[in-house]
Amino acid sequence: MQHVTLNNGVRMPILGFGVYQIPADKTEQAVSDALAAGYRLLDTAAAYGNEEAVGHAIKSSGIPRQDLFVTTKLWVQDAPAQDNTRRALETSLTKLGLDHVDLYLMHQPFGDVYGQWRAMEAANCEGLAKAIGVANFYPDRLLDLIFNNEITPAVNQIETHPFFQRTTDHDLMREHDVQHQAWGGFAEGKNDLFTHPVLSEIGTAHDKSVAQVVLRWLIQRGIVTIPKSVNPDRMAQNIDVFDFELTDDQMSRIAGLDTGSTLFFDHHDPEMVAWLSKRRLDS
Repeated sequence: MQHVTLNNGVRMPILGFGVYQIPADKTEQAVSDALAAGYRLLDTAAAYGNEEAVGHAIKSSGIPRQDLFVTTKLWVQDAPAQDNTRRALETSLTKLGLDHVDLYLMHQPFGDVYGQWRAMEAANCEGLAKAIGVANFYPDRLLDLIFNNEITPAVNQIETHPFFQRTTDHDLMREHDVQHQAWGGFAEGKNDLFTHPVLSEIGTAHDKSVAQVVLRWLIQRGIVTIPKSVNPDRMAQNIDVFDFELTDDQMSRIAGLDTGSTLFFDHHDPEMVAWLSKRRLDS
């Protein structure tokens, strides 16, 4: 496993296991299988509804806590945001069965972002979150947060895949020492990703699957990625990406697939902003 070092010195695996859209009743087994396959970075969120199952898998694994890197995420909080953010983190820790998380992310750039961030800064200082960061922040929102707060986000987790490569975002994050993390690395199979001729040809050249090519492409860009699967064989395949390297020509060919547009939803779309901002989690 390769690691990246975050801007506060915390080391983070560059490849982990995500549990988005895995039903709670299947999450514990999926995480147990992932840990058995060698994954040590686990990525969940309050909004996913499966933190408890992740916690059960961690506990039953017997893996020392210091060998794991656990991420969860804060959903948009009602006022007073600072108090409610603290309560949300404590709830997540209780569900996970942990006394700290390695990374706590603000899941959406909405609500009282500054109040939420101040509470996250306090949690970081207290050791409840070893690192704090954001998700789904476009460059303007990310820079605004950086320039007007004490702690620079350690991570920005954003949609990133061969059809939406986020090159401008990536360069800006590098400039400000924010680690780029991808969600949706496989684009959920959209645009026929798994049979795409360019990706398939590159995979054949290395005797690797398209999924492995995409993960290797992300890793070579220095992007942390969290593929999801409930299939143990695919989990093992997805982590087996450190024994080959894409050539400059192959990286350039993949770069040519970028459409520059989201395949899921736009955080600048007023209807999406309204839906995300108004959504609340069951307590």
